[in-house]
Amino acid sequence: EVQLVESGGDSVQPGGSLRLSCTASGFTFREYDMDMAWFRQAPGAECELISTTTGDGITWYDDSVKGRFTISMGDEKTVFLQMSRLKPEDTAVYYCAPSRPSHRAKLGIEMCAGQGTQVTVSS
Repeated sequence: EVQLVESGGDSVQPGGSLRLSCTASGFTFREYDMDMAWFRQAPGAECELISTTTGDGITWYDDSVKGRFTISMGDEKTVFLQMSRLKPEDTAVYYCAPSRPSHRAKLGIEMCAGQGTQVTVSS
């Protein structure tokens, strides 16, 4: 069964840090060129792409997280998101998924679907 499991979310104060993990089962990232992404969805908001990484190690960040978040691959089944200097506006459920729509379609994975991991930033 194809599955992505996110973990590491928590409630933290502004300025805090968290490290999110995403682990795949039923497939490996290598089968999909190691192209992975992190998304998030705040209450009442659209699903938002915040970071991607490629098999060549090329990364991209949305302006809202640039300089504060770092995406990295662990192995061919794990991707991380290191989050620093967290802000209240980072509060959301965080999800991982293949970055390419064609890969997501092939795996039957949608953006901002599944269990995700809750990050809450408040004082």
